Amino acid sequence: MTSALKLYQGAFGRAALLDSDTDLATHAHPQCHVMIKAGGADTEYRVGERAVQLSDDRMVLINAWGPHSKVHQPLLGRSVVLVLCVEPQWLAAHDSALGAAGLPGFFPEPCVDLPATVRTLADRLIGEMLAAESAAGVGAALGDLMLELTHHFAVRRSLIEMHRLRMKAGFDARIARATRYIASHLHAAITCEELARLHNMSRQHFFARFRDCTGVSPILYLNTLRMESAFAKLGHDGASINDVAGELGFSEPHHFTRFFRRNLGIPPSQYRRSVVLAA
Repeated sequence: MTSALKLYQGAFGRAALLDSDTDLATHAHPQCHVMIKAGGADTEYRVGERAVQLSDDRMVLINAWGPHSKVHQPLLGRSVVLVLCVEPQWLAAHDSALGAAGLPGFFPEPCVDLPATVRTLADRLIGEMLAAESAAGVGAALGDLMLELTHHFAVRRSLIEMHRLRMKAGFDARIARATRYIASHLHAAITCEELARLHNMSRQHFFARFRDCTGVSPILYLNTLRMESAFAKLGHDGASINDVAGELGFSEPHHFTRFFRRNLGIPPSQYRRSVVLAA
């Protein structure tokens, strides 16, 4: 089981302190993703094809849209992890060169040594998160942590370099239309075959081009957008969890609960109860 000790959601993205002893399915985030151990046992993640260890002196860095999963080792016990999903636009407001946080290669390595300065700022952020129900101070502490962390480990790029990287990723108008179609049909039971047919491509060619352009499979892309929509609705919307499940295409609420838990570790009901919205 996983429990949310603290959850914050705001313009910066999401910051969570999770106490967990469970696996997580392969998933992705449109934000850059940082994990720092706060306590308990070491744990293992799979980032792409690589297995990496989260420990007292090693942290995990995942680029936007990077597929990853958690592989829990039951004999090691529970882990408390600081989990950050940070919006590229928010980082760019601090430093324009950090707009590259939405591009592949922003973090060259998925697992790095944890510098003492980053550890100190992470502990400060954890303290701010645990201090009270108010979000005051969380955004500032997160900003200081991310600027220090990116100073050590991220690749800053000029606007021209960012544009070149986006072009190099392989723009395809058909895939761009497909991503827009997925975003506007989160309620539908979309299949890869249907998407390929709608865009006059074979399933095999569509699947390969989609991965080339986005870094993930069509279904993982759909599931990522469903989770992002769920975060927004659970944080801001007054709709019931049953209504949210229906709006996101789940025929039964328990299917949505299982999907949400497999991606984050906690059920949507706990997310709604725990999340604090930061201005």
